[in-house]
Amino acid sequence: MSEFSANDCEHMAHALRLAERGRYTAHPNPMVGCVLVCNGEVVGEGWHKAAGEAHAEINALHAAGDKASGATAYVTLEPCSHHGKTPPCAEALIEAGVAEVVIGLEDPNSEVDGDGLTALTGAGIQIRIGLMQGEIEKLLSGFISRVTRSRPFVRLKVASSLDGCIAMSSGESQWITGAEARSDVQRLRARSGAIMTGIGTVLADDPSFTVRDASLDVGERQPMRVVLDNDLRMPLSAEMLVLPGKTIVYCISDKKQQALRDTGVEVVMVGQNDGQVDPAEVLGDLARREVNDVLVEAGPTLAGNLMSNGFVDELVIYQSPHIMGSETMGMFDTPSWTELADRKTLDIIDVRRVGSDTRITARIGT
Repeated sequence: MSEFSANDCEHMAHALRLAERGRYTAHPNPMVGCVLVCNGEVVGEGWHKAAGEAHAEINALHAAGDKASGATAYVTLEPCSHHGKTPPCAEALIEAGVAEVVIGLEDPNSEVDGDGLTALTGAGIQIRIGLMQGEIEKLLSGFISRVTRSRPFVRLKVASSLDGCIAMSSGESQWITGAEARSDVQRLRARSGAIMTGIGTVLADDPSFTVRDASLDVGERQPMRVVLDNDLRMPLSAEMLVLPGKTIVYCISDKKQQALRDTGVEVVMVGQNDGQVDPAEVLGDLARREVNDVLVEAGPTLAGNLMSNGFVDELVIYQSPHIMGSETMGMFDTPSWTELADRKTLDIIDVRRVGSDTRITARIGT
């Protein structure tokens, strides 16, 4: 186990903050930050801003110039060693003459598989690994999920009343939560590679599922819109079909496919699970499309299906301080849950006020 000083922790925390600057733009690449330190002085820093652009280490080396020679590099993720859209970062660190590299997390990507470490140590560079690993794993949960489980990290968002209702029995639901909570959801959308919903939500609300908050600086990148639609009931007049960005409809029926395709929508047939679009196939296909994080904004049917099949990794509930009563719809439709043993245990990781509402973030227990 490597030993780390207070200064090491300070510099890696700086690198982690740099990495977070790519939260809305680095997708599908991992967010990475790098700090170069020589004789106790930060001589260069950088982060990965967008796919196809320079990696964090390259930006830090450019900032440092000749001062990189003999420096210690603090990098949140193992430097890459393969040629992709950009040259290998391990090679650049070696050529710059850095003396040591402190790495937060070994890259789980099989394309790297320790090759970056091998290249660095082979060049005589000292390596220390594991500083702030837990925090970095949280930041990169989507990327790690995609490259190790072959499916994205699934985050389910729910807006409910204090008594757990998401709509009146008529379907009326706008708005349960306040403006601050709805604005906060924009951040969840911006960090996601795709937003998933069911056809019931499309028919009821005609949502756009776009990032509308210009301050989040997503540029032209909008999350992919994903609709699970068993029998292709998607209206050709749906709002999302005329908006910028990609829409994919997953179905188990082949009727009406061409009409939808003529609108620019991609229609993908998948297998079924209990008469529904198989979410496992959908998530696998999204991983192949390099989607790291999926935000689910859906009604109780799809939410219950994903929860019952173990596909929800994180639950974000915006709970409004009011009671909606009995003539309502609940968060999850789970008819197969008939005993206490069927319940899902939650690990509450964050609770905070967002305007007049409460945001509860939880990981799903095993």
